[in-house]
Amino acid sequence: MPISKKWVILIPVVAGVAALMALKQSSNPPLQEARQEQARLVRVIRAPSLDVIPTAQGHGTVRPSRTWEAVAQVKGKIVEKLPALQKGAILEAESLILRIDPADYELAIAQAEADIQATRAQLDELAAKASNTEASLKIEQSALGLNRKELERKRQLVGKGGISRSDLESQERSLLAQQQSVQAQVNTLNLFPSQKALLEAQQARHMATLASARRSLANTEIRLPFTSRIAEVNVEQGQYVREGELLVAADALDKAEIEIQIPITQMSHLVHAGRPIDVLNLDPGDALQQIGLSATATLRENGLSASWEARFARLSDTLDPKTRTVGVIVEVDEPYANVMPGRRPPLVKGLFVQVTLAGKARPDSLVVPRSALHAGRLYVVNGQQRLEIREVEVEMLQPGFATITAGLQPGEQVVISDLVPAIQEMLLKPVQDPATEQRLARLAAGEQTP
Repeated sequence: MPISKKWVILIPVVAGVAALMALKQSSNPPLQEARQEQARLVRVIRAPSLDVIPTAQGHGTVRPSRTWEAVAQVKGKIVEKLPALQKGAILEAESLILRIDPADYELAIAQAEADIQATRAQLDELAAKASNTEASLKIEQSALGLNRKELERKRQLVGKGGISRSDLESQERSLLAQQQSVQAQVNTLNLFPSQKALLEAQQARHMATLASARRSLANTEIRLPFTSRIAEVNVEQGQYVREGELLVAADALDKAEIEIQIPITQMSHLVHAGRPIDVLNLDPGDALQQIGLSATATLRENGLSASWEARFARLSDTLDPKTRTVGVIVEVDEPYANVMPGRRPPLVKGLFVQVTLAGKARPDSLVVPRSALHAGRLYVVNGQQRLEIREVEVEMLQPGFATITAGLQPGEQVVISDLVPAIQEMLLKPVQDPATEQRLARLAAGEQTP
């Protein structure tokens, strides 16, 4: 290669290297800026102090508060059946629904009345005999007195030789005979009380037989004791029934009751009294007032939505050892009232409904969303806008919120958004969430806001 061409290539390379060295010697080193901490955006609420109404929910099946079963108390053939007596029919109180053939019991009444009349006649006859015997006794006693006087006179005459010894003995025999006659009358009178007692016992037995026959006759008519809905009919007209057979079953319409299962912990939050209660000696009305529970039954099924005002009636007799729940029974008055076809059905037996129990209000309770709790801790924004992870004491857990007794002050900012990872003293940028605060207030007031 010619020398001129080599210089053409080397001169630009040498110039570039020289320029690069000159720039490096004359330039300043780059400036490093300090790393700035980035604030995490979080949603917060200011912890409110509210009047809290504790609630608990359960589900149960509706059943009538009273049921009635017509069991045959007498035997016989069904001679009358109410045409409307069908399963599902609603019948008024005192409706005659069945009649059993009364002929046998009417005959038993007639026989018992005849026996009573006969016994009364025997008592009258005995009373007449007693009166006659008393009169005869008086006559015999008078004759006895005369015989005694005659005997004394003859005894005096015998000493004077006026009569013979045989006349005296004859008079003595006459006196003894008269005494025996008097004693016979007395014995007859002594038998009358026992004979009267026997007849009176017979009369009492006949009266009992008559009462039993009349009761049996009354039991041939079967009437509803209260306005009812017929649940079961097991008999037809002309059918022979025996004592003890179940004929009809009916449910009362005035009240319905629902039994639900509530966990013990929730029940302890609902039933909160300021003083001890003597359960054994407390009037039921006072007990309900002191417990202070209210209830609402709600049906939501296939587009239907209806609610009924209920009341706490009583607790079940046992505690479920498996689920650790207690049975609570509530009552609903007039479950068939205000029915709107297609919109509000009657509260009939077998409906599966939700029951919400509400206790007495607890004033000035510090409330936070339940989702803001993290294993007994809350995320709180301090005055430097940094995160504090605090241990708190929870008094009561409810479906949508919790009440705090220690570890938090009213008005402090509580983080309600998910914060992962949550690092103590990390910088935060809090944004208030008024919708959550309003929802929390409604939940605390007992409203079932989803």
